[in-house]
Amino acid sequence: MQVEIDSIVIRKRIRDSVGDLSSLMESLRKHGQLCPILINRRSVLIAGNRRLESARRLGWKRINAIVVDRDSERETLELELEENVQRKELRPEELREAVERLQRLQRVKWWRRALRALSRLADAVVVRPLSRLYARLFRRRSGAAGGR
Repeated sequence: MQVEIDSIVIRKRIRDSVGDLSSLMESLRKHGQLCPILINRRSVLIAGNRRLESARRLGWKRINAIVVDRDSERETLELELEENVQRKELRPEELREAVERLQRLQRVKWWRRALRALSRLADAVVVRPLSRLYARLFRRRSGAAGGR
């Protein structure tokens, strides 16, 4: 569900700083919000402070959120902690392999675009002029054959 960013209440967080948000902001700009933030029924933020702050800095008015039925401080702290602890960073070799795969796919995409452009160019420069030339030659021959 979409909620107004200004309606979200931020209480004391586990993290004391959101850190550098530039890459997250760029991701939001490029791909949109991939994961919703987590709030309770009173619109108190449980998880997603960095996403929320990035969206705010980008000038967004609304953000995707999941509303959970957890109101006690203990429950919300458990969820905030769980979201931050249960992440597994990519190992360097996993990251390297993923980046290489993406680069290969981007090259394929680039080659497909290049081939389409070459095909359009060949059509404009070679195929259409040849077909016009063929049509003129055919008309001349048809005209010459009809006059005999």
